[in-house]
Amino acid sequence: MSKIKLGFSTCPNDTFIFDAMVHHKVDTEGLEFEILLADVEELNQMAFEAELDVTKLSYHAYAHLWKQYNILNSGSALGRNNGPILISKKKIYLDELNDVKIAIPGQNTTANLLFSIAFPEAKNKYEYLFSDIESAIQDSEVDAGLIIHETRFTYEQSGLHKIIDLGEFWEDSTKSPIPLGGIVVKRSIDQETQLKIDRVLKRSIEFAFKNPSSSVEYMKSYAQSMAEEVMKKHIALYVNDFSFNLGTEGRKAIDFLYKEAFSKKLIKALPENKYVD
Repeated sequence: MSKIKLGFSTCPNDTFIFDAMVHHKVDTEGLEFEILLADVEELNQMAFEAELDVTKLSYHAYAHLWKQYNILNSGSALGRNNGPILISKKKIYLDELNDVKIAIPGQNTTANLLFSIAFPEAKNKYEYLFSDIESAIQDSEVDAGLIIHETRFTYEQSGLHKIIDLGEFWEDSTKSPIPLGGIVVKRSIDQETQLKIDRVLKRSIEFAFKNPSSSVEYMKSYAQSMAEEVMKKHIALYVNDFSFNLGTEGRKAIDFLYKEAFSKKLIKALPENKYVD
């Protein structure tokens, strides 16, 4: 096929794992890519429009798009102690959440899905770009905000306070790792090419770990305001064994998330035949 349209986020975990693949530092088995980098919710929306062949996708969004996309075995952000955090400027108690304004990083993000599972009656939500949520709280546009990515490392420096860590909530209540986002490929692409993309991505992740300095400039070019130490923490939190291969445990965690969401009527159906095999 012609160039594969590939979308992923500007966050360090994505630029870290895709660097070797998109810059031909590893064998791409003849694959060529047309690259688009964007916020994860923007990527979610592009997937709804079927604009990308391969893309980073929130697992929440995938619940609505499983008939169009398969999940790659490599590339997922899935693990423990890495869930979204609800923060505020002033003290807010959990029983007050139904009555306050809450910023979310997108309707179709897994962060919003986890929040909806935990607090189904808290519906006074407003969508913001994830990087603008801290400012929205500071400027009192909203009372609280659901933060993801690198802001989880910096919110305390801004004088903001944790209401609840939804990662801790999920793990304490389910004993399961948290599926945040994965890399998906259009089902319409032939299986041989899907498997090839999966192999190349795994190869790229392996290269990144063996050559950690190789991707630094690429990461920095999209995270110029981020301290290198924060970038390292970001990667350590979101890139792990599940990123190499979901495996049985990772797949079970994804299945469990969808069962919980379906039981609370947050998704319309349980996704089937989800993976590239």
